[in-house]
Amino acid sequence: MNERTADNQGGAVQQRYAVVLDWGGKLGLAVLLIAFAVYLCGALPPLVPRTQMHEYWGLSAEAYMQATGSQPGWCWVRRLHKADCLTFTGIALLSAVTVFCYLTVIPMLLRRKERVLAVLVCLEVAVLLLAASGVLSGAGH
Repeated sequence: MNERTADNQGGAVQQRYAVVLDWGGKLGLAVLLIAFAVYLCGALPPLVPRTQMHEYWGLSAEAYMQATGSQPGWCWVRRLHKADCLTFTGIALLSAVTVFCYLTVIPMLLRRKERVLAVLVCLEVAVLLLAASGVLSGAGH
């Protein structure tokens, strides 16, 4: 394989990453906007009614969770039937886009026999998933 072919294949990996990043960002933003529209139009009841929101603005995260009965970490998933919690889906999706990008380029790296880079990308995915899981902190993000 000559240097020019290697550069073109490297460009293919970068292109795949960029395409997934672009679509993932657009999808995450769309989900965020749709969930916010659901919240604004009142299609689902919120955890905190908009008329009472001003009462919670000055609270610390801990005081807010206590006042609303919220819990840290991934507990918001159990409250997706609440409009204000539904908006977290877009945020979570946007946060996961990097993992999706990495997962799509791993097979390309393996086909190119770039095993060291593929292992490093797999380790990066593992670290990101471990961090998001909350196993180390006990709460998750």
